[in-house]
Formats: sequence, C-alpha cells, structure tokens
Amino acid sequence: MIKTDQINILAIETSCDETAAAIIQDGHTIVSEVVATQIDSHKRFGGVVPEIASRHHVEQMTQVLEEALTKASLTMADIDAVAVTEGPGLVGALLVGVATAKALAFSHQLPLIGVHHIAGHIYANQLIEPFQFPLLCLVVSGGHTELVIMKEHGVYEVIGETRDDACGEAYDKVARVLDVPYPGGPHVDKLAKLGSDTLNLPRIYLEEGSYDFSFSGLKSAVINTVHNAKQKGIELKKEDIACSFQESVVEVLVDKTYRASVEYGVKQVIIAGGVAANSRLREALRAKFSDKEVNLSIPPLALCTDNAAMIGAVAFNDYQKQAFSGLDLNANPGLDLEQYGKR
Repeated sequence: MIKTDQINILAIETSCDETAAAIIQDGHTIVSEVVATQIDSHKRFGGVVPEIASRHHVEQMTQVLEEALTKASLTMADIDAVAVTEGPGLVGALLVGVATAKALAFSHQLPLIGVHHIAGHIYANQLIEPFQFPLLCLVVSGGHTELVIMKEHGVYEVIGETRDDACGEAYDKVARVLDVPYPGGPHVDKLAKLGSDTLNLPRIYLEEGSYDFSFSGLKSAVINTVHNAKQKGIELKKEDIACSFQESVVEVLVDKTYRASVEYGVKQVIIAGGVAANSRLREALRAKFSDKEVNLSIPPLALCTDNAAMIGAVAFNDYQKQAFSGLDLNANPGLDLEQYGKR
C-alpha cells in the first residue's frame, strides 16, 4: 500500500564525479544531504577520469549513505522508496549508484525509482519554490545545453539543444587555454569579472529562429585569437580573454531563453545545471526578466552542481504515480529526456 503522507525518499546520485545521497520528504523538503567530491583526485588530469571516478564511488558510497541517514536521524525503516540516477552520465559511475539502489530496494522491500539526471537538475528548482506551468528551463552544464518546455510534471519537450560542445565543456576548454585549474568554469568566471570585452568574439546564433546552440566555433575563435597573438608577440590579458568569451556565451544563452519565453508564453523561467552557478549568467538573466511578468527562478549555488536532493525531488512525482522501476534497472548513459518523460 502506497503512503500518502510524509514520504521519505532516499536518493542516490553518481552520474559523474560526485558521490551524493539525500533524503527528501514529500518532494520538496531536504531532510539531509551529503556530497563527497572528487575534485582533488581529478585536478591533476585537467578533467574527470571515468575509471578513477567509478572507484571513488565504490569507496565512498557506504559512508555517504550512512551519513545521510544519520544526519536525518532516520533508519532504512523510515524510508519509503529508493531513487537513483540511471542516466545520462559516465557508465561506470552510474553503475555504482544503480547497483547500490537496487540492493537497498531489494533488501528492504522498497520501491525503486530510476531518474534522469537532467530532470533532476530541472527539479532542483522545485526544492526552492513550486513550478508554474507552462515553464521554460535553460539547462546549462558540462555535458548539456538545452531549452526545455514543461507543460506539466514529468513531461519534457526539448525545443533547443547544442549541436556540438556543451556550454560547460566550452568553459573547461577555454580554461585550459588560460591555464587555470580544474574545474575551469568558476575560475573563468572569476577572471572575467576583472577583465573587459575587448576581443570581439563571435556570437553564434545559427539560423534565424533556431533555439539550438553551438559553442565549438566560439571555442576555436578563442584558441585562434590566443595563438595568433602569441605568434605576433602580442600579450593578451587572461582577464580580457575570459570576459570576452563569457560575454559571448551569456549573450546568446540569455537572448534565446528570452525569445523562447515570449514565443511559448510561459509563466516561469528556470535555470538548471552546473553553469547555472555562473555569476554573469545569473546577473544577465535577472536583468533581462526584471520588468517582465514571467517568474524567474534561479537555484542557490549548492543546488546547481550535482547533488542527490534533486533526484529525490523528481522521484516523488513517480512515487505518487506508482511509476516504479524493476530490479532489472540498468545504467543508461545515453538516456533521452523526452523519452524518459513518456515512460
């Protein structure tokens, strides 16, 4: 029998390099949350090494789960369902989380709920305030850049996506050009605040009316500009390179988000993903929507990066619909958001 009051969902997230567990009550209250980061292990490589990430998940999983339960002053007897990221992500990393969730669900006879990672980022906003449909979400992360329309809970329509590099991926590649530490995005953001938009880098809008994105050309423009300057003996300020790059990215993201919000007549605009922590993007979105009746929702920094609370927020809707996964649930690194919503 499915409970209808005070539903506690134990959620697990291991899609990349964060081992995370959280307990979410009724889909919107964070009872406890624990995130074990691996940044120091990957920093020397300049990016995430999948095998290292998987091994760290195995090492940290039990401790993270125990800490989440202890912080909540709960035991597994108080848990009503187990949720886990099934994809997309690094397959080895996903497998650790999925295997753990299946073992917990089987051993404690609890419902199992597989969750899409990007749906999780979107639902991180619901941990702050209720959704207002129809809504538009700008998803910006290391692996994804999308504009998603939602007309109701759990149904996703992707109206725009990147045709090459994701926004966060472009940030990381430019960070390498600037020789700043991993993860590069926050460092580029900090440098940009100290510089000026002097390089006249391209704004990639693609064909008229398109909501798709492209950052490969901009990344190449930055690399070529830096190389050409070195060959001519011209010294460019890192701060100006970072600022010029960031202004190009933010201008396109904000403009396409605004145009889509008008065309689709949405009531709410939300932002999700790791790049949602970027200070310039948050500032520009607030300025663009300041005099509009659309409700702009920007999550706090802790809910922009990978976490398990967002996975529990999504899972609550599936719990209410009794849309549970079987014990044959498997990691799905290429899980499609729209198809996930149709299950």
